Amino acid sequence: MTDPVAPVLEESITIDAATDRVWALVSDLGRMSRWSPQVVRTIVRGRPIKLGTKMLNINRRGPLVWPTQTKVVRFEPQQEIAFRVKDNFTIWSFSLTDDGHGGTVLTQRREAPDGISPISRRLTDTVLGGVADFQVELGAGMRETLAKIKVDAER
Repeated sequence: MTDPVAPVLEESITIDAATDRVWALVSDLGRMSRWSPQVVRTIVRGRPIKLGTKMLNINRRGPLVWPTQTKVVRFEPQQEIAFRVKDNFTIWSFSLTDDGHGGTVLTQRREAPDGISPISRRLTDTVLGGVADFQVELGAGMRETLAKIKVDAER
């Protein structure tokens, strides 16, 4: 039996910057390669980014390189931006909350309420070390992404 896909992976960080500053960074999805250890490039189709915006992402893990197609499915300025990955059915998001002290709590989340696509499951099991190991890697990547965003927001 293969490892179960966690319905939600989530990491948060408190940033010493106002919500509008953090929002300006995370809502510019074309900058994702600056922060994410897996994203090499994001090509945004159309500006400004809004509900329905589509993107092509180039991802990398070691020698493996693969594209994904995404679409913004939730867009609440200053609060949340989320995009669905067409290729594996997951939804990735950033949500922002005022921390009550002039800063922002930024949460990155990966939702997989119905698991992942069959092709993604096969590739994860055979090429990426299995679902459990890859989910641990995704969590570490989320923490790294949030830490880099924090540095940029507090600069």
